[in-house]
Amino acid sequence: MKLSLVLLLLILVPPSLGAQSKTGWRSATTEELKAVLPLRAPVEKERIETEMRTASGIVNSHGKAIAGVVLITAGYSADGKYSHYLIVQAPITIADIALTPGSYVFGWQRTEDGLVVKFYEAASGVERGTAVAHRMAQGSRVESFRLWPPADQPILQIGRFSLPYRLE
Repeated sequence: MKLSLVLLLLILVPPSLGAQSKTGWRSATTEELKAVLPLRAPVEKERIETEMRTASGIVNSHGKAIAGVVLITAGYSADGKYSHYLIVQAPITIADIALTPGSYVFGWQRTEDGLVVKFYEAASGVERGTAVAHRMAQGSRVESFRLWPPADQPILQIGRFSLPYRLE
């Protein structure tokens, strides 16, 4: 009787639910994103408007979030230095760039190999590191910004390109 109950549960519980509980991270809801991402991001000496419809992120079982959004940089001194704002409430390593809890901005430049992505501390503008985002598989959906949950695929997606990440 117990064995058949266990087998029935294994059949009925979706695999993604099991994987999600192992990592403790899931996609953030719109309300959760609005709670952690500002409408005007503090970047160096500016307060730059964000494009909230592009917001994406993940949340863990303790309410910590890692989320980002596209910045509306027209008229600011961004000069191609940054295009996205990122809030980190739990340590994460994107490519080989370790980010501790805080606020960051990043920007990219297209090259033959992909996108060269540079990360900066939002408040000071101090560079934190550079990584190369590679083209995703053909047929992948284009996203201006998306942070995929680790149970799905641990990547940060910019357009057709992605950077792997790992949670610390």
